[in-house]
Amino acid sequence: MDATVNELTVNGTVYVKKGSEESKPTMAGNYVIVRTQNAGVFAGELEEDYQDKITLKNARRLWYWDGAASLSQMAMEGVKNPTACKFPQEVPEIFLSQVIEIIPASEVAQKCIKAVAIWKR
Repeated sequence: MDATVNELTVNGTVYVKKGSEESKPTMAGNYVIVRTQNAGVFAGELEEDYQDKITLKNARRLWYWDGAASLSQMAMEGVKNPTACKFPQEVPEIFLSQVIEIIPASEVAQKCIKAVAIWKR
């Protein structure tokens, strides 16, 4: 009889045999648009992705946009009215929790988002 054990639970903690973990698709390294539960919407380079927590590099908060009906459209086409958008300056790194969705952005969208003038109040 051949029995293979790849997981072991000790005091409520699950340990997984090295090399047996399922690989999950990742968008790490891609420019993405991220919607969070309470912090808002951000665009940046996805560095780390762990369940509902992520780290973005070179990230901008997308506070207000004009010229895209949805985040999905913005991720594909960018915005059609960049002068009306309110995107504050980019930050080198941000850690976000309560991530609801991550949408890969096209090269066109990335260039458009980065080209929006820095909004200051």
